Amino acid sequence: MALIDLFSIKKQYDIKLLLDNVDFHLNKGERVTIVGQNGCGKSTLMKLVMGTEEPTEGKRVMNSGLHIEMLSQQPVFEAHLSVREAILNELSELKKAKDDYDALSVKIAEDFENEDLLNRLEKASAFLDHHNAWNLDDKIERILQEFHLKAYEHRPVTSLSGGEQRRVALASLILKKPDVLLLDEPTNHLDVYMVEFLEEILLKENFTLLFISHDRYFIDSIASRVVEVDNCELISYHGGYISYLEQKEARMHSLKKGHDNLLRLLKQEEAWLSKGVRAREKRNQGRKKRVFDLRDEAKKNPTLIRKMMVELEREKKHFNREEGVSRKKLLFDLEDMSYAVPNKKLIENFTTRILQKDKIAIVGINGAGKSTLLKLMLGRIKPDSGIIQQGEFALGYFDQHREMLDDSKTLIETFCPDGGDQIDVQGVGYHVYGYLKSFLFPQEFLDKKVGLLSGGEKNRVALALLLAKKVDCLILDEPTNDLDIQTINILEEKLLNFSGAVLFVSHDRYFIDKIASKLFIFKGNGLVEESYQTYSEYLAVEKDMKALSLLEEENKNTEIKTQKSKVKIATKLSYKEQKDYDTLPELIETLERKIEEINTCLYDPKCYEDKGLMTLTEELQALEKDYEDKTDRYLEVLEIYESYQ
Repeated sequence: MALIDLFSIKKQYDIKLLLDNVDFHLNKGERVTIVGQNGCGKSTLMKLVMGTEEPTEGKRVMNSGLHIEMLSQQPVFEAHLSVREAILNELSELKKAKDDYDALSVKIAEDFENEDLLNRLEKASAFLDHHNAWNLDDKIERILQEFHLKAYEHRPVTSLSGGEQRRVALASLILKKPDVLLLDEPTNHLDVYMVEFLEEILLKENFTLLFISHDRYFIDSIASRVVEVDNCELISYHGGYISYLEQKEARMHSLKKGHDNLLRLLKQEEAWLSKGVRAREKRNQGRKKRVFDLRDEAKKNPTLIRKMMVELEREKKHFNREEGVSRKKLLFDLEDMSYAVPNKKLIENFTTRILQKDKIAIVGINGAGKSTLLKLMLGRIKPDSGIIQQGEFALGYFDQHREMLDDSKTLIETFCPDGGDQIDVQGVGYHVYGYLKSFLFPQEFLDKKVGLLSGGEKNRVALALLLAKKVDCLILDEPTNDLDIQTINILEEKLLNFSGAVLFVSHDRYFIDKIASKLFIFKGNGLVEESYQTYSEYLAVEKDMKALSLLEEENKNTEIKTQKSKVKIATKLSYKEQKDYDTLPELIETLERKIEEINTCLYDPKCYEDKGLMTLTEELQALEKDYEDKTDRYLEVLEIYESYQ
């Protein structure tokens, strides 16, 4: 059932056409994401659905009584409100409904046969049921905890960071439980743990969603349909992001096949037209027109197909995790480095080496010290203790604030400050337009001032400037912020082809998985862990560890009961079963420790010298086999034990 329909929509600003005769339908229970290049009309489409923007042509139809809420990219709050007050303020309608219900209940107690009062009470009850708003104070308390806002509840909301304010806005919207929830870049400024929580709560609450996001993992986890805005049209694909890529590839092949057929047909018609005299007869004018139409279509389609092929290949390309031939050049050598701010350790005794081919993602919760590490590497701040040694190499840095850009200059002045139209790209000469075209800038942008560009376009300029430099190491702070997916694909391609080291902070899980060969994980309280897992693998292990920790806590609570039951078991299990039940857990733990020790040792070249790689590998395989056998046996005995309970 469609909740909101857009029919024959055309949207135009002055001479810029964004949407041309498009239809869009949002059905109950759907989770639809809008994708497309920056400036293609994604936010405009969302505003048209919301009703805050009027179409140039066409109409919007919405179910009566539908409750819609929207999260904008920059939430606005009243300056004097605390975090708790800001959430309460957003829930004023629900609070009023509960107050009305309580007042009606008092009146009905005095006049319980009043039909009007009973009907009003029934409606109020249904409204509170729908929004699950019976215990607002309890719900606010829980949401403050879930969104990690409890510590800030009495602080002015406007004193919080952008990410914290975004969490306040999201918490308020989820408590409102609207019929339709519209989210514009909901994961911006959220750390990965908060993004995963947001995914869980959106799926659990079963919202009807329309959202814009550049976070491809978020799209794949949440979306039931992907709508692409392309060339003023809307193209719909069912499923998440991976399904979208597969269907887009099938569509591209279909277009290519259609174009090949068109060329064959055109060849036949051109041969007919070349016969001359008969083609000029009046009765053949329709066929002549068909030839000219085919020519126009043949000129148009190859551009579209080539564009789709390039974008799809960029997106589907798998990351080559081989380190490459030369890993000799040492860029940074960190030894026992520590850094703290008042009352908080950020980095404690961190030791590592960064080599020429390293691609390192710095990840972890917000405020743990990720950006601080970048500042230490750049030499902007000094460590409290320990050593940072830096080799002789050229360094390039990208920050979120685009400090290297001059808003008063045009693009051509920015890239060619000494005049002309040539730019040096890592030692190779390029025409400035040819280079900027690879960053999706059309020719007419060359004379456009930087100050007139959007945030995403400015980021593209800053990245293009940085990647033109001949450097050995790139340090990037949130490079994917404000970029559309196509631009992120281009950035990924250029970073994968970059011969030097890349050290970056990002919350984009897909981007991290594709680029990083190593992780620096900020665990909090100064602990920085180095890992060669992919980020997805690390998060999966982290999730399992949390579940295990909860299980261990539950086991502690039942320890006494378990001890008492051992006497009972002895009369049920055989002697060998009882012995295995008592001894195997400790043996399994010992094997786990030994396996972990060898795995750790495998990262240390000194181990290879002492024992030899083959010996270590064989020892590890034997331990893993023993661990598997003992675990299987323990589970078997445990099953027998549980059957007696």
